[in-house]
Amino acid sequence: MNFILGAIIVIASVLGGYVAMHGKLSALNQPFELVIIGGAALGAFIISNQKHVLKRSLKAVGIAIKGSRHKKQDFLELLSMQYQVYKLARTKGMLALEQHVENPHESSIFSNYPHFVKEHHAVIFFCDYLRMITLGADKPHEIEALMDEELEVHHEDELALSHAFQTMSDGIPALGIVAAVLGVIKTMGAITEPPEVLGRLIGGALVGTFLGVFLSYGYIGPLANALKGVADSEARYYLCLKVGLLAHLSGCAPAISVEYARKALEPHLRPTFYEVEEAVNALPSVA
Repeated sequence: MNFILGAIIVIASVLGGYVAMHGKLSALNQPFELVIIGGAALGAFIISNQKHVLKRSLKAVGIAIKGSRHKKQDFLELLSMQYQVYKLARTKGMLALEQHVENPHESSIFSNYPHFVKEHHAVIFFCDYLRMITLGADKPHEIEALMDEELEVHHEDELALSHAFQTMSDGIPALGIVAAVLGVIKTMGAITEPPEVLGRLIGGALVGTFLGVFLSYGYIGPLANALKGVADSEARYYLCLKVGLLAHLSGCAPAISVEYARKALEPHLRPTFYEVEEAVNALPSVA
């Protein structure tokens, strides 16, 4: 909703201010300027990005409108799931987790947490490291280094879409100048025309510069930043898992491991200590 509201405010403010200055909207109707800028930007976008980024770009606006997939309740669910897993490992031993790790979608633990189960990569990440711990990997600093490497690769992949649109945003003002220069060239070819004709031609050429700057700073740049925010929120979901796993591997009690994980969350998404305590106290026991 923020993206839609912001987009409306941008167009209303710019065009409203222009009309309030007694500007004529018909003067901005320069479709071929838009074709030059938009077509060149699209072509450059296709040239500079890999196929998987191009496919994801079709959903970019939808991603920005929806925002982060993870809400406060989803993080509370994630912390509760970790508590139940760490408590089972603490009371029954790490081998008790084997059936849950090997078949997470059939696990009696994970099935209680629908949002987590839908996060395919998060499930794989969590289960992979639990499996490694079960197999005897017990050096927290080595596991942390491996996690950091994996999470960095994952985060860079998530940021690829944001980087793609930011690059487009950086280039569109220059393409607007290209359109303006072509308009000036057209104007120079009609230099013998009356002043009112030349004025319309020069005004049309300047629309190219206007469109380039307007689209870049009014829409494409903010879209890139919104996509970055979504990717950063995704990273926090994994960071919560990482911190909890490392605390558990270091020998912390389940409640302490979960508290470490809770502290890794952003303040506006972080459940309180008492909310987590109430949630874990209501969890059923798992054999």
